[in-house]
Amino acid sequence: MAPKTEPGRKVVADNRSARYHYAIEDTLEAGIALTGTEVKSLRGGKATIGESYAGPSGNDLMLFNAYIPEYLEANRFNHDTKRPRRLLLHRRQIDKLIGATQRQGYTVIPLKIYFNERGRAKVELGLGKGKQAHDKREAVKERDWKRDQARLLRDRG
Repeated sequence: MAPKTEPGRKVVADNRSARYHYAIEDTLEAGIALTGTEVKSLRGGKATIGESYAGPSGNDLMLFNAYIPEYLEANRFNHDTKRPRRLLLHRRQIDKLIGATQRQGYTVIPLKIYFNERGRAKVELGLGKGKQAHDKREAVKERDWKRDQARLLRDRG
């Protein structure tokens, strides 16, 4: 299936398993501080955020373990592929996310990396709690039932 895109949005990396492993309660958009070679490499669309997460580092919120491959034409001026990257948020948003992760057991998960209509790299963050194994089984059952239900309704006419 082709990825669904909103007008003016070019999705570069998508964390499809995040909604399976976590119950996402809130989403927000954050900017990301990148170097020039990282932006050029992102435009190529080869980044992965499957194992990445966001967490506090001092007073900032950082994106850890996101893989942005080296830009081949950059020669010796390339970036480190898995370096921590600073997320650009308002102070109130940072404090809210850090407080939720420390006090209430939430996790900040990157859901998508995309370029907005102005050409800026953005990260869609989700605030969620990890699902237990029985919750995951229940979600799979519900998804299968909805698929079967839609099939039955379609076949009826």
